[in-house]
Amino acid sequence: MNRIITIGREFGSGGRELGRRLSELLQFAYYDQEIVSEIAKRTSMSEAYVQQIVEHKPLMSFPISIGRSFYAGVNPIEQQTQAIYVEQHRIIKELAEKSDCVIVGRCADYILRDRHPFRIFVYADMASRMERCREKGPAEESLTDRELKQKIQSVDRNRAKYYEFYTGQKWGDRLDYDLCINTTKTSIKEIAPVLAKLWS
Repeated sequence: MNRIITIGREFGSGGRELGRRLSELLQFAYYDQEIVSEIAKRTSMSEAYVQQIVEHKPLMSFPISIGRSFYAGVNPIEQQTQAIYVEQHRIIKELAEKSDCVIVGRCADYILRDRHPFRIFVYADMASRMERCREKGPAEESLTDRELKQKIQSVDRNRAKYYEFYTGQKWGDRLDYDLCINTTKTSIKEIAPVLAKLWS
C-alpha cells in the first residue's frame, strides 16, 4: 500500500511549504493546487470558481453523502458544489492509488481514512502567521495588521466550516491527527528533514 501524508493547516502556518518540502525530501508526489486544476478540467468549471468553492464554507444546509440522490429542481449552485466535492473525492482516491504522496488540505485525511494516511495538522500563533503571510508577496504586504488578521481568521473560519460540513469532524481537533506541529517562530526548512526521517 502506498504511503500517504495528509496535511491540514491554519492559514499562514507554513503547512503548504512543509508539505512541499517533505515531498521533495521523500521523493513523494505532491498534490495541492493540482487537485483544483484537475477538478476544473473534469467539471468544465473555471479554476477560480472551483478554488472559491473549496476555500469557502458550503452554501448547502445539509451535508453531502457520495452517491446520494437529490430532488429535482435543486439549486444549481448546490448541484455545482456537490459536483466539485464528488470530483475532488474521486481525484484524491485516484492520486492515492498512484504512488506515495503528500496531499495538502481538501479533506484528504477524511476521504482517505480507509487507507490510514499519516495525518498532520500545522498551526502557529497569529504573529508568526502574519509574518509568513507578509513574506508571500505584495498582496499581503499592502494590508494593515488589522486587515491581515481579519483575512487569516476569515480563511480559517471557511476552512473549518468546509471541513466540518463534509467530514462531521472538528477541523484542527488534535484527536483526529497523528501529529500536530506548532510552527511558531520555527523554520519550516529545519523541521522538514526531521519529520522526513519518520518515513526514511
